[in-house]
Amino acid sequence: MLTSKSHCLLFCLSLLAIILNNFALEADAARAFFVFGDSLVDNGNNNYLATTARADNYPYGVDYVTQRATGRFSNGYNIPDLISQAIGSEATLPYLNPTLTGQKLLVGANFASAGVGILNDTGVQFANIIRMPQQMAYFEQYKQRVSGIIGQQETERLVSQSLTLMTLGGNDFVNNYYLVPFSARSRQFALPDYVPYIVSEYRKILMNLYEMGLRRVLVTGTGPIGCVPAELAQHSRNGECSEQLQTAAGLFNPQLQQMLDSLNQEIGSHTFIGVNIRQTSIDFISDPARYGFVTSKIACCGQGPYNGIGLCTPRSNLCPNRDIYAFWDPFHPSEKANRLIVQQIMTGSTDYISPMNLSTIMALDAAEYV
Repeated sequence: MLTSKSHCLLFCLSLLAIILNNFALEADAARAFFVFGDSLVDNGNNNYLATTARADNYPYGVDYVTQRATGRFSNGYNIPDLISQAIGSEATLPYLNPTLTGQKLLVGANFASAGVGILNDTGVQFANIIRMPQQMAYFEQYKQRVSGIIGQQETERLVSQSLTLMTLGGNDFVNNYYLVPFSARSRQFALPDYVPYIVSEYRKILMNLYEMGLRRVLVTGTGPIGCVPAELAQHSRNGECSEQLQTAAGLFNPQLQQMLDSLNQEIGSHTFIGVNIRQTSIDFISDPARYGFVTSKIACCGQGPYNGIGLCTPRSNLCPNRDIYAFWDPFHPSEKANRLIVQQIMTGSTDYISPMNLSTIMALDAAEYV
């Protein structure tokens, strides 16, 4: 039986929760968002480059609000879009987009470029892409541009209170180590040696972000890269995942999280948050029906076995209902799958995001920044 004191306590706790939630919404609505990485998070930078790694043709964007290709490797929204929506922010524009000027700069920017990896020799077949040193150079340029609008001190505050998403790693296997038999990197390293090498190189990238003032960085591991339709088309007889690539992801992701934990301990704060996209993806790949998918093996857009050969083009097979496909094209999740990934980023347990999810981060930061 609840006493008047109990009622008062419950009311006070509820009121506190509402206040904190409002603080979180207010703080994050004005919170800048920065995105670095590869095609999973590129929202159009490669449209402005002479490269084959582009998603600027139909049917990309078939379910986007404009029903036009935007440069996102998705039928609709990608992971950064959905994070922006979840935290109540305006979507960031590609840094190379000429309309990213004035007050729009204060929203943040997306520096990602399809085809890039941790290593600068990853994605060489795509020629002109924005490799990580250039993405970081653009970020420094971004800070100078913003300083011209709000001043250096306010720019430093905007950067330090921002949210960042970093997605790298998959291309260092798919478009480097395993790109061709006996690639230069596979001749240089055995897989158990290659993984610690790229993790150590990733560490340098993340420390550069920290030194540039970023203090909340979501860092994704690789998905189940051996299970994407492109790999099934090349290596699978009965729909089984590529053992080599699954082994690579199984080595990379735990070592990445260990590196992030070590970095946080060294820095003395929870700056780097590990996002286990592989686990979320395995959930809907191993049991697609549970998540409303008819298949997690066949891409919605493509050709050949599993629709996994070549690129998604106007001549490709196109499924009529994108919501029942886990994969949009031979490599990338559908918008619905991206929503499942972002749901775990927002509210998932430490099996999916560690040491805490984004909702917790928002509440903690809102209380600190108020």
